Amino acid sequence: MRHLGKLALFVALLGAVALALILFGARLGLWQPITGFGLYRTLFNPLGAIILVVGVVALIVHLIRKERTGAILGGVATLLGAACLMPLVAGTLNPPLRAPPIHDISTDLANPPAFEVIDDTRAGARNPLEYGGREVAAAQAAAYPDIAPLQTDLAPDAAYQRALAVAQDMGWEIVASDAERRRFEATARTPVFYFADDVVVVVTEQANGSRVDMRGVSRVGGSDQGVNAARIRDFQQRFDN
Repeated sequence: MRHLGKLALFVALLGAVALALILFGARLGLWQPITGFGLYRTLFNPLGAIILVVGVVALIVHLIRKERTGAILGGVATLLGAACLMPLVAGTLNPPLRAPPIHDISTDLANPPAFEVIDDTRAGARNPLEYGGREVAAAQAAAYPDIAPLQTDLAPDAAYQRALAVAQDMGWEIVASDAERRRFEATARTPVFYFADDVVVVVTEQANGSRVDMRGVSRVGGSDQGVNAARIRDFQQRFDN
C-alpha cells in the first residue's frame, strides 16, 4: 500500500502518453489519421477513466493512512485522469451542433473550382474529388450560408500572391501553383489526428479588383464536422487583415 501513490502516478503518466499518441500518432507517422480517430473513439475515455479511478483509490488510501507523499501522488494522478475526461464531460453538458453529412465545401456552388493536379490517388483518400452536384450544394447552402467568394479590390496578380502567402502562413502544403492562371492546390491538415483536406484556390479578375474562390475536400469521412467551412472563414479573415 505504501507505494500505491507511485503506482497510480506511473499508470497516469503511461496512460497520458498513450492518449497523446492516439491524438498525434498520425503526425508522427505511426498510422493513418482514421486509425488514430478510431482508437480515440474506442480507447480514449476508458483510459481516462482507468487513470481517474486508480488515482482516486490511491488518494483515498493514502489519506486514510496519513501518508502525505502518497496522497499527493494520488492527487496528481486523479487530476490527470479528470483532465483526460474533460472532453467527454464538456460534450455531455454542451453537445456540439451536428454537422451536415458533407465533406466538400466551395465558395462557388454554381461552378466549384476543380482539382487538376491532386487526384484520387492521394494517400489515405476514401472520398472522390468530383463535386457531388446540386444535393451537396443545397446541403452546404443550408448549413453554411455565409460561405461565399472573397471579393477584393486588389489586382488579380496581387490577390493571387496574397492568397498564396496566406495559405503558406496557415501551414498548408502547396502541391502545385500556377501564377499565370492564378490558381494553386494544397493540402491542409488538422492539428489533432492530422486529417488531410485538399484545397484548391482560384483568383479571377473582376471589374473593380479580383474574386478569390476556394474549395476544400476532406479525404475521409462522410462529414468534415465543419472543418472545411471553418478553414475558409479563417483564410478569408487572414486575407483581409
